[in-house]
Amino acid sequence: MRAAGVPSVAGRAAPAATCVLGNFMLAVASDVSTQVGRSFSGLRERLRDATSAAHRDLDAQLSAFDLTELSGYRRFLQASAGALLPLETALVEARVSAVFPDWPERSRSAAILADLERLGSAVPRLVSVPPLTRSGVVGTMYVLEGSRLGAKFLLKMVADSADPRPCEAVAYLSHGTGRRFWQSFLAKLATDERWDEDEAIEAARITFAAFEQAADRA
Repeated sequence: MRAAGVPSVAGRAAPAATCVLGNFMLAVASDVSTQVGRSFSGLRERLRDATSAAHRDLDAQLSAFDLTELSGYRRFLQASAGALLPLETALVEARVSAVFPDWPERSRSAAILADLERLGSAVPRLVSVPPLTRSGVVGTMYVLEGSRLGAKFLLKMVADSADPRPCEAVAYLSHGTGRRFWQSFLAKLATDERWDEDEAIEAARITFAAFEQAADRA
């Protein structure tokens, strides 16, 4: 689970550190500025700290999928769809568009379903996720939007495949390329102070757990 983008800080690009984990690369962005006497990304940092172990575990789990092989890439998409589809449904039911008016542009369900169809893969069995509160929407979006941060590295892996079929099914990994979805998400965390942090963190943990469960099934 990855995607691309580096958050901007006070109009400047924040530095990004890249680490290698298994066969996957994760771009980790840091926010160091302050805004009105508080951390620009205080909630983001708390979400990151609270989910860091789950993030590492999921990265290690997903590294088992060889994206240069058709079977491995298909399993990766099935694992991603098994969690993404029910999570995005829960977001819609929680009125995510009231928090993120550009939600139709952020949603990736159609993209991943198109990739699965192109590869001749059935829709996988979906994991079960609980209803979301407004703050839970933010916690879930933290994980989903953060998953864009390493897509360019995953796309490079797919491009190395000797089989042309994976390269023809990259709507999910390439979704949002050139858009500032991660930056605008961080701005929402920084400017809206009405979030319940416990609810946001719990939702983020549930989101990681959903992807882990889906990966186990793939």
